[in-house]
Amino acid sequence: MELKKEDEDLRHFEFLAINSKEIVEKQVDFYRQQHSYAGTIIGFTVLFIPFFLNTLSESNQILQYISILPIALFINSIILMLSIFRGKPLDQALSVNKYKELLTKNYKEILLYEIEANKICYTRNNVFTMKCNKRYMLGVGFTTVAILIAIVLLMVSTFLSINKAPTKVQVVNAMKQSTNTIAKDSVQHYPNLPTIQILKK
Repeated sequence: MELKKEDEDLRHFEFLAINSKEIVEKQVDFYRQQHSYAGTIIGFTVLFIPFFLNTLSESNQILQYISILPIALFINSIILMLSIFRGKPLDQALSVNKYKELLTKNYKEILLYEIEANKICYTRNNVFTMKCNKRYMLGVGFTTVAILIAIVLLMVSTFLSINKAPTKVQVVNAMKQSTNTIAKDSVQHYPNLPTIQILKK
């Protein structure tokens, strides 16, 4: 009976050790995923800024001044995303350097040590993940607002360019009429010249 009770206690410690390890692994995976998203946002922003500026290069001067606002937001977003990459790598639970020390301990002590190590790692990592998450969310907010403003400016610029489109003048008809008049005058002044008949398609 005593052996069974000890086994039950060990299962309890094993469950806590495995569960705490999974929590730390999820924390690290989320941190890496956030880095990947930050890189994607940086790439999109770097490609969008030249397109946006090139589209507004010949637009209204007022729109060009307003375009400074989304550009400033884009730049702030890039700086925030880059600051995420400067963070230190997260701790991943039990250190390899401790293996030699753990050889002298029994299974229960090892499980307790692992549970405590996972708890310390999660607490330390949480400080960095919260800071990075705050920067990431702020950068996403800047990017979203900048894109909305940029889309509105592009739509207004397109609408103004349509209104300013030049009226088409039928120059072709005028050229034909002047050609016919010159031909008639030439026939009157120079009757001996051969007559050229202009065929209309």
